[in-house]
Amino acid sequence: MKLSNRILNMQFSPIRKLAPYAAEAKKRGIKVYHLNIGQPDVKTPDLFFKAIENFKTTVLAYTESQGMDELQESFIEYYKKWDTEFTKDELVITNGGSEAIMLTFMTICDPGDEIISPEPFYTNYNGFAQTASAKMVPYLTKAEDGFHLPDREVIESKITDRTRALMISNPGNPTGTVYTAEELRLLGDIAKEHDLYLIADEVYREFVYDGLKYTSTLSLKDIIDRVIIVDSISKRYSACGARIGLVASKNKEFIHNVMKLCQSRLCVPTVEQIGAAALKDTPESYFIETRAEYQKRRDILMEGLGKIPGVICKKPTGAFYVVAKLPVKNAENFAKFLLTDFEKDGKTVMVAPANGFYATPGLGEDEVRISYCLNCDDLKAAVELLKAAIEEYKKTRE
Repeated sequence: MKLSNRILNMQFSPIRKLAPYAAEAKKRGIKVYHLNIGQPDVKTPDLFFKAIENFKTTVLAYTESQGMDELQESFIEYYKKWDTEFTKDELVITNGGSEAIMLTFMTICDPGDEIISPEPFYTNYNGFAQTASAKMVPYLTKAEDGFHLPDREVIESKITDRTRALMISNPGNPTGTVYTAEELRLLGDIAKEHDLYLIADEVYREFVYDGLKYTSTLSLKDIIDRVIIVDSISKRYSACGARIGLVASKNKEFIHNVMKLCQSRLCVPTVEQIGAAALKDTPESYFIETRAEYQKRRDILMEGLGKIPGVICKKPTGAFYVVAKLPVKNAENFAKFLLTDFEKDGKTVMVAPANGFYATPGLGEDEVRISYCLNCDDLKAAVELLKAAIEEYKKTRE
């Protein structure tokens, strides 16, 4: 029986596709340090769990398709921190940020339409676009430039009559790049001139380091009706398993039509919404302490990578990822080697091959994305293992 071309042309996630090899390594008794996935280990605020504990009902019923009032109000309160006042008809609660992106693509794209984004970009954007029968069109950013945006002409050269939106992740996944106010202004001007939406995936906005000031795409008040915000509690509150996100826009026509899709999928889980709504009372000290912890981990990682001959990477200023160029020809083969043929003292490391974060074939073949979500001691151990693995791989495989 035939499967759809849509699914056959979709790739497996480079973040998770090596998971079976990791599972086999664990069965052999090997401890695997996971540098492949952005799974925070910082404590989820107790507010989330206490709200669920206190939730009493005799029937666990459907909620509104756009999300529970309490949770919408919680997000509305949060966004005041970023100088934006949303109303309930300007945001929709979603099953994580992933659904928010899929709903956005399906709402603005016809089959064959295009979304322009800097590469490398979050690998699942490709899958989300294919779900909407659309296409991600990349323009290259380089490690040498800290993965910041190229000149306007480079971006505009990718625009066609099928282009529907510009899209960024800010701070960037997988790069950790934090875009400047000037870069956002550039994108805003292009969106305005070419009549495009500007989609901003801002799930890491609370994680900006070195005293940098974060500028949200919501600051572009003159094109605010073109801005679509994708957000999530997953990283901000270390609540990935709750699967609570949202899509927000001052463009009420856009949100009104997103609701057609939301009604088709009924609603977001009730219990998780109850917990998420309580997070509005999270003190600012939580974010200050979390930022400090991730910055410390980033510095440990960068110091360790700097001691491995042939590794090239620039210090990221946001999120909790870095893209590193390794002294190997094929990073995916190396990533498999880590899980199948390497161990030191019963331990090894898992990384995400970076080629899957590029849309252009051939790019990222010698790069990996590394997440620094491990505690400091484990991170130090993981980097030492990575160094030993590279040495062994180059001696025996290349």
